[in-house]
Amino acid sequence: MTVVPGRAAAENDSAGRAARAVDRVEAVLEGATARARAAAIRLEAATAAMPAAQQRLATSRGAVAAAIVAANTAGRQANAARAEYDQIAGEYDQAQHYFSAARDRVDQIAQASYKGSNFSRINVLVEATGPGDIMDRLSIVDQLMRSQHQDVMRLLDARRVARTAQDRAGFAKRQAEEAEAAAEAKLKAAKDAQQAAVRARQELVKLTTMRQAALRIANAQRATVLAQYRAAVAQERRIRAALHGWSIKSGDGRYAGGKLFMPVNGWKSSDYGQRYDPYYRVWQLHAGTDFAAGGGTPIHAAADGRVIRAGWAGGYGKYTCINHGRLSGYWFQTCYGHQSTMLARVGDRVRRGEVIGRVGTTGASTGNHLHFETRFNGVPRNPLHYLPGCLC
Repeated sequence: MTVVPGRAAAENDSAGRAARAVDRVEAVLEGATARARAAAIRLEAATAAMPAAQQRLATSRGAVAAAIVAANTAGRQANAARAEYDQIAGEYDQAQHYFSAARDRVDQIAQASYKGSNFSRINVLVEATGPGDIMDRLSIVDQLMRSQHQDVMRLLDARRVARTAQDRAGFAKRQAEEAEAAAEAKLKAAKDAQQAAVRARQELVKLTTMRQAALRIANAQRATVLAQYRAAVAQERRIRAALHGWSIKSGDGRYAGGKLFMPVNGWKSSDYGQRYDPYYRVWQLHAGTDFAAGGGTPIHAAADGRVIRAGWAGGYGKYTCINHGRLSGYWFQTCYGHQSTMLARVGDRVRRGEVIGRVGTTGASTGNHLHFETRFNGVPRNPLHYLPGCLC
């Protein structure tokens, strides 16, 4: 089984979870039919992706509700800001009218002064006929002067009020424009959220449909797959018996000891151990460790020994086994599956590190890799116990 480099980088997201789920399915279903394997991969990928899709749908629905509330609130605020601006603009127009009227009155006073009205007031006093008449005439002149002063003060007050109203109107206009822009943005956000909710719903429907279709195909393949699994179990029993018998016939001595030579330059893609197929409800032993590598990569003998098997072995494809002698009372063997090319023949003596074949994807394989086994009297054990800890 192979894995795509870089998948581990997506450990924390839904895409990474779906990719790892597909890897597990490929490992478990390595011996199944291609149609069953493809259906199960689609089923697992859809199942793994559904929680995230459901979460996106729920989140998008919540976002729609929040966006609509925000848009409505922003709309009310924009309306209130526009109404306030209209009111303040009216007040400014009124203040401007008062200012214009006061300015006209002062203009009239200025024109009268320019035309000699001040001399007329002096003449009024000169023409007085006596002290009493002078006092009366002074009172009239004083009233005229106060009236003119009041007109000037009204002009100044009207100008101050108009300027204040103008500033308030300008500020209110900016607020209204900003509120209207915010309302427009909130409305767009609400429409975007609705579109996202529609897409999330469509995605979930698509995943559900894909999952149902894949499940139908997987169920249709049940009889064929179970028959292949039973054949694989029977083949494993035959391999154990044959390796034990060939080891005895080889007459080799003791294993030299020490860690094995790394059989291929690649990366570990699948472990040794029992696998449970949740689609067909069967257990199957994965009798070795898989190392992904490019097609044609050299495969090396893990230790000195004699080739006791080299040929086709069903799901193992092109399969070579080497006997390395006795270890703790057992015949110790290593086996190499899914080769594209076998370069060693039965009876050949090989040296540690010697190239005995090349990586391929023959047999029940989902991609180029080496299936590497360590066996004792034909019975498989975990290869990682005997390989260098660095796998290098």
